[in-house]
Amino acid sequence: MSATTKQPDTRGLAGQTIGDTQICSVGQSHLIYRGYEIADLAAHATFEEVAFLLLVGHKPSSGELEAFNTELRSYANPHPSVIELVQHIAKQSPDAHPMCALRTAISAASHLDPDCEDNSQDAELRKSKRLLASIPTIIGAHQRALEGKDAITPDPELSHAANLLYCITGERPGEIAAKVMDVSLILYAEHDFNASTFTCRVIASTMSDMHSAICGGIGALKGPLHGGANEAAMDMLAEIMEAVEGGSDAESWLKNAFETKRKLMGFGHRVYKNGDHRAGILRDWGLKYASEENTDAKKWFDLGDEVQAIMLREKNIHPNVDYPCGMTYYAMGIPVPQYTPIFVASRVTGWCAHIMEQHRNNRIIRPLAEYTGPELKSWEDN
Repeated sequence: MSATTKQPDTRGLAGQTIGDTQICSVGQSHLIYRGYEIADLAAHATFEEVAFLLLVGHKPSSGELEAFNTELRSYANPHPSVIELVQHIAKQSPDAHPMCALRTAISAASHLDPDCEDNSQDAELRKSKRLLASIPTIIGAHQRALEGKDAITPDPELSHAANLLYCITGERPGEIAAKVMDVSLILYAEHDFNASTFTCRVIASTMSDMHSAICGGIGALKGPLHGGANEAAMDMLAEIMEAVEGGSDAESWLKNAFETKRKLMGFGHRVYKNGDHRAGILRDWGLKYASEENTDAKKWFDLGDEVQAIMLREKNIHPNVDYPCGMTYYAMGIPVPQYTPIFVASRVTGWCAHIMEQHRNNRIIRPLAEYTGPELKSWEDN
């Protein structure tokens, strides 16, 4: 009797190749942005250089980078009505998730962009720069409005990462904090046909505009199984820390989680089965920040390492980048609900690159479905 071959689980298009891209390659042993490995970029490039690489297609010369940075600075202040909108949302709906406020702001900004309905490559590159430059200001304005504070005007002397922190906290970050945020933005910038990027490409394939596609990407990224996992991972660690400080231990907490089949956030990945290349990079930078700038926060990394070791021993599951992201941002004093909007501040580069690539060689994305419903019936039958 022959053994039955188990069919692969292809739900969620798992394991399916659905298109070509020149932007990014994701594999078990690599993550490559346009020919450059992620560890190389995190160690030697700035986020602005990586953004140029993704959007334009090649490593910038010094002159190209200077011109790119000048453009970003000129676009860093969105229309006042956009800032007023997120401030109004913070006042009227303080419990609304910041991703909802950001999505609404991007939709509003589309009406004010002179290139909104122009899908030419030149216009889309201009829109990409405007979105990239203005999103940190929008995120900061919303967070500060929640705290009853005025919005911060970006400082043209600061880097993109440093301005993001400045707009959120109102304090100009130190060198290490700016570097840690810069690295995290590089790590989050692109990841081929993930759920939010695929959403952007599906919308773009209808020849809709870039802002509409970005709004769709934000909606997809908001979910806890995608971008929202960094928030959920930190919430989980906080729950474990509370148990530990209350006299229990991480091992007992995790044993109960295993027994109750609780989903543990920040672990596992659809593609990476032997570990997420980005996780170790961000964990090391986060620990460096905690060790040098906020020693009280080092306990989160100690607990994080313990939980990670237990997960590997008991379940053979590695952490993904969202796991160290949670404790790193927490150590830096960033409010947990803003973790996923910060993800947007980075991933918008990849989204825009994919939208432009889709529009360059477009065919509407329209897959088929396997029907599993009832057999054909007659409406007149009893």
